[in-house]
Amino acid sequence: MENYFKPEMDVRQVGSISALGLAHMGDGVFELLVRTWLCTHGRTKVGNLHKETVSYVSAPAQSRFVERLEPMLTQEEQGAYRRGKNTHVHGVPKNASPKEYARATGLECLFGYLYLTGQTERINELFVAVMEELYGV
Repeated sequence: MENYFKPEMDVRQVGSISALGLAHMGDGVFELLVRTWLCTHGRTKVGNLHKETVSYVSAPAQSRFVERLEPMLTQEEQGAYRRGKNTHVHGVPKNASPKEYARATGLECLFGYLYLTGQTERINELFVAVMEELYGV
């Protein structure tokens, strides 16, 4: 039986997924991390959880996250990030600049790549390092 909580695709298989497909996966991974972080740190009241989550997963917030993250990336990770950042998107949300949206797409592509290749410990390491730096928790 396939374990979808712990996929371990090889790099070739993941390479066949489009950058936007990886970003779609990474968006879910990043949002799950943020939701878990908010709940475990008691950062907000139940009524505000959705609003608080959105404030962390928006393109401008993800762009700020990437600013801290980039120096920590390996060459392989930089390649996955660039693949997403440089992909052609069909539209940019009104609350983000094209640069912010490109960086956010790159982050999501990176997290999708790491997740699908089974590198969940690395995702957690990067997420924790940036959250501690940005929010001191």
